Amino acid sequence: MNDQSQTKPLAPTPTVERLNEFAAGDLAALCDATLAAIESGGGFGWIKKPERSLLERYWQGVLAMPSRILFVARMDHMICGSCQLLKPPINNEAQKFSVQLTTSFIAPWARGHGLAKTMLAEVERVALEESFTVINLDVRETMDSAINLYESAGYTRFGTHPHYAEVDGKVLKGYYYTKTLK
Repeated sequence: MNDQSQTKPLAPTPTVERLNEFAAGDLAALCDATLAAIESGGGFGWIKKPERSLLERYWQGVLAMPSRILFVARMDHMICGSCQLLKPPINNEAQKFSVQLTTSFIAPWARGHGLAKTMLAEVERVALEESFTVINLDVRETMDSAINLYESAGYTRFGTHPHYAEVDGKVLKGYYYTKTLK
């Protein structure tokens, strides 16, 4: 009798981290994930895929800007998503306690593993660590998964912009959210 045990495939390992510099392969993986998100309709403002060189310069610029904190989601060490916290300008002392969450996405091939929720939790942890107590964000009305994520995480919708975006000739509403961190 053959006593070979069958091995199950390992579950993918999802992680989230604050990124301060690109390691080998990171920029290419981030661009690939961004393009996949844009193609699926969740490209954080881009409707059409930009040229690769433009996308590379965009992400390099994000890392170069001290007013931005870049987070990446990884699936088995490969970047598959991202978001950013925008700090208030140095001259805006009246709003120095709040940050803007922006450009959040997970590539379609990495969805369903809890990465968006994990990334949001890490964003909130880092925001508090950096002495920010309020996170604001906005989202298109068509982003149902993102809306569900933010509302289930305790974000409060406080406004609607009737002419927020235009996609394929259709004007879309935008929703504005806020959360006070504890």
